[in-house]
Amino acid sequence: MATDIQAAEHPIKDIFCKKYVFSIPPYQRPYAWEEDQVQALLGDFLSYLEKDTSSVDDINPYFLGSIVLIKTKDAAEADVVDGQQRLTTLTILCSVLRELVPPEYSEAFTSYLYDEANLLEGNENSYRLTLRERDAKFFREYVQDKGGLHQLLELGDTALSDSQKNIRDNAKSLYNSIEAMLEQDRVRLAQFLIRRCFLVMVATPDFDSAYRIFSVLNDRGMDLTATDILKSEIIGNIPESNQEKYTGIWEDMEELLGRDSFSDLFSHIRMIYRRAKPQESVLKEFRSHVNPTESPINFIEYTLCPMSKAYSEIQRCSYQSNQHADEINTYFQYLGRIDNADWVPPAIHYLSKNYSQPEKLLKFFKELDRLASGLMVCRANINERIKRYGELLNYINEDKDLFGLGSPLKLTSEECKDAIQRLDGPLYLEQKIRLYVLLRLDTALSTGEAAYSFHRITVEHVLPQTPSKGSQWLAWFPEEEARQYYVHRLGNLALLSGYKNSKAQNFDFETKKTTYFTGDDGSTPFPLTSQVLQENEWTPEIIERRQALLLSRLKQLWRLEEPTPVPQPATVA
Repeated sequence: MATDIQAAEHPIKDIFCKKYVFSIPPYQRPYAWEEDQVQALLGDFLSYLEKDTSSVDDINPYFLGSIVLIKTKDAAEADVVDGQQRLTTLTILCSVLRELVPPEYSEAFTSYLYDEANLLEGNENSYRLTLRERDAKFFREYVQDKGGLHQLLELGDTALSDSQKNIRDNAKSLYNSIEAMLEQDRVRLAQFLIRRCFLVMVATPDFDSAYRIFSVLNDRGMDLTATDILKSEIIGNIPESNQEKYTGIWEDMEELLGRDSFSDLFSHIRMIYRRAKPQESVLKEFRSHVNPTESPINFIEYTLCPMSKAYSEIQRCSYQSNQHADEINTYFQYLGRIDNADWVPPAIHYLSKNYSQPEKLLKFFKELDRLASGLMVCRANINERIKRYGELLNYINEDKDLFGLGSPLKLTSEECKDAIQRLDGPLYLEQKIRLYVLLRLDTALSTGEAAYSFHRITVEHVLPQTPSKGSQWLAWFPEEEARQYYVHRLGNLALLSGYKNSKAQNFDFETKKTTYFTGDDGSTPFPLTSQVLQENEWTPEIIERRQALLLSRLKQLWRLEEPTPVPQPATVA
């Protein structure tokens, strides 16, 4: 733990100088500020200047917040733990001002961007800020070097990364705004930026203490994630000659999944190795149970890459194979509707381990869908789910028989009975599962694969919860107790798309069919609802018959009455 912590406020002129050589470490996310954020910053500067019309050196200091660095006391080199978005944006602003202030001021701005090469001494340009490897050359060429900005403003989107587009778009936005100002106002802005805008620089010589400082200072949430920190540690343990190669591979996987899903993947990998509910932070458990720094290249090649690919294909339902690909992707769609992600680690583990064996995959994901659906219908709590999927991961890891007696992949007879009881009860009151159950049932009733692209799908009663006085409903269901028994059951439920007039819920059956359960063309996209439209009346007998048929279809779908093997007593020799 470092105790040599330095903290002091400095104006921009004392930050973009020889005292600091800023680098954005590979674990940092790309430059992500967009036009709204840079315009908000410029707007703040201009509002501040409008309120205080005194000479620049008499204006009250404007504080831009804190920057957290990994930096030793006597060295200029500094890794930026927090502050890269502001430092990058301030550098872009300096580049724009260099182009738009009079020549006598313009040349001075170059010194805030880099120290120029000295050919006599054999020096190259020394840049104040170096971005991540993928953007560093682009940033030097188009932002920091003289003459690059006008080329940047003309660049199209071709071959530009998202961060490079942000750099271009923000430069263009700042350029257009400042170009529209009077020359004297541009000069005043430039002087204000360099002399009266301050940053608090917090520096410590090691990563852990810098990270802790950042987590305390930044109460709006951290740009850095556990994934970023692990990237630094893992890449840092690879020989320097290979670091660029594996940084590229890492970032390819991050782009494949997107930053948020990539971060989720590390939680799933932790579960694959730990196979239990976390007791400490993901970062700490990942270090202790996955231990990727012990063999970082193996981790990237044989864990991160195949599991990133597997997770991507599960999310996108995009598994490819000459056999069973459509069926496997259909199960990915079903699993994607589950109301938790606890099934994901075994799915990633099994897919990455058996990727080229589609028959095994189809059999496994059919059973995983049944298990995840069964646990959801039975409302298993998180502790029960984590324990169950942890046992399943043990089976996968140890190549045990996943389909035999006692496998955690199989629903138990008690779980099947519980599921049937819930499905045969007042299902509408089971808010967490009712839509999921009816969508799965509707798909099972479809002649093809049902696809749902509606913004809103709702579960609706046929027999309304509060029938109007004198309605046909009361003739069919004269007793309150009978109505309450039937109203929330599966046989009385249907699916609707879009928004319907809630008053129409109480219409008599014939009117309700034509105005509530159908679209403008008199049809419905849901087979489940089509069944209702085929009925001429809606009586207890019809609900009972429909209840039995639909429940039977769900039992068949999830094999809820599948006989449970009974272990045979050992034969005595």
